[in-house]
Amino acid sequence: MRKILIFIFCIFAFTANAMEKKTTFNKELFDKAQSEGKIVVVSSWVKYCSSCASQMKVLDKAKNEFDNVEFLTFEITNKEIANLLNVQYQTTLLIFKDNKEVYRSIGETTKDLIYEAIKSSI
Repeated sequence: MRKILIFIFCIFAFTANAMEKKTTFNKELFDKAQSEGKIVVVSSWVKYCSSCASQMKVLDKAKNEFDNVEFLTFEITNKEIANLLNVQYQTTLLIFKDNKEVYRSIGETTKDLIYEAIKSSI
């Protein structure tokens, strides 16, 4: 009985963190946003990663609060994008301004710190 309860708990735990994740990054969109003078925030994720889900929740809220900022995501298993951005780990957050990387963190999920990084790039 205990094993069944643990199994049910694990299912609910994964379901709670399983938000829709999809790759929105493509090189053309990335380049276009930068050429338009936008700040570009890129995050990496992998399926069933709880810290990725936490970071994505913060970034989803940030989309509504920051103007002239493009938010892009990609699955870390996409080696073409990962190599282009030199990203090796999920939950990596990058911020680009004026065609340069100005911020990089791994595993950051704190709203205040993520918002501070975006604000300092504007």
